[in-house]
Amino acid sequence: MKTKTAPIFLAFLCMGFGDVVGPLVGLAKETFQLSYTMALLVPFVGFIMFGILSVPIGLYQDKKGKKFILVLGLVVALIGLLLPMVNGMYGAHVEFNPGEYSSFYVVLASILLLCAGATILQVVGNPVMRDVSPEGAYSKNLSLAQSIKAVGSSLGFLVPPLVAMSFGLDWSILFPVFSVLIAATLLLTFPLQISDVKEPGVQRATLRSCLLLLKNGYVLMMVMAIFIYVGAEVSMSSGVPILLRENFGITGFSLWVSWAIFFLPILLGRFVGSIILGRMSAKNFLVVTVFVAIVGVLAMFSSNELLTYAGVVLVGLGFANIFPLVFSITIDRMPDRSNELSGLMVTAISGGAIVPLIMGSVADSAGVLAGFAVPLLCLLYISFASFASRKTATVTA
Repeated sequence: MKTKTAPIFLAFLCMGFGDVVGPLVGLAKETFQLSYTMALLVPFVGFIMFGILSVPIGLYQDKKGKKFILVLGLVVALIGLLLPMVNGMYGAHVEFNPGEYSSFYVVLASILLLCAGATILQVVGNPVMRDVSPEGAYSKNLSLAQSIKAVGSSLGFLVPPLVAMSFGLDWSILFPVFSVLIAATLLLTFPLQISDVKEPGVQRATLRSCLLLLKNGYVLMMVMAIFIYVGAEVSMSSGVPILLRENFGITGFSLWVSWAIFFLPILLGRFVGSIILGRMSAKNFLVVTVFVAIVGVLAMFSSNELLTYAGVVLVGLGFANIFPLVFSITIDRMPDRSNELSGLMVTAISGGAIVPLIMGSVADSAGVLAGFAVPLLCLLYISFASFASRKTATVTA
């Protein structure tokens, strides 16, 4: 079983590379001297792929099998990372003239393909983890896998300042670093054997069967919880560095500081969550973790710097397990519809393209701190979904 899970955990690491869109907003804005609106194209083209591809990939997976889709996702992401390298962006400093957007468009194409690959990996990774996990260990393994994904996400924050100080390289070193890791995962995935046996009497997934699931109130509620959660997380990851800069004057190492107080708690929280889930039910743990996140956002509204930092840490700890908990709870309710549910819930990751725009609009009109009311409202909805999930009877297909 460990032989089977190792490549899947690595696939989750590669899945996290799609989250590079967060730190790339500021980096691309500075490098290409973009307007804020132009810079926001980076997360938009990335997260919009989740909305476009997830359901079709879920249906295609039902026909072609999980291993085929797993390899496809890695290949698409690898092609995306090679594009900027072919165009001279592999870590060496290159001067770009203001108004010349051709290199920026190459980066956008790269992000589009990288996030398309991450979308495919997300669709296949969550249900395939159920296939390779021992009985009763799915939620635990999925939380652990999401913590490994957080390691991949963290590289976008940690690597650019490190290579700049140590080797004089720029942030485009991320492209070759990610390429090597994806290529290694691809080699380990080829010999992997994954069973795609369907339960007797269960029909093949279709677009109609997928959309019909949304008529189920429970499924719709949980899909919306994913949409809202991802939007809240992207809003936090992009908003925290701005808050630190504008309210507390932290500039040079804002990426490292925001990682340390937000993404590091997410990473640690997922490791701890995988242990807690061995002792607490997923539904009860979801209620607890959402409550912690709400307390954290409320603390951020204090003008006290230490309370703000503590609030961000609590939000990170609270956010850590929301996605894998909502995902695994929903899949466990209807395991015979895992492909359709996975497609729907990964489609909901497109919330990362929509909710931050709402937060940005609020921040522009009422101030940066006021913008954090948006993720707070998101958490209140997820809190409602977590309580409703505990009371809902078992759902059948």
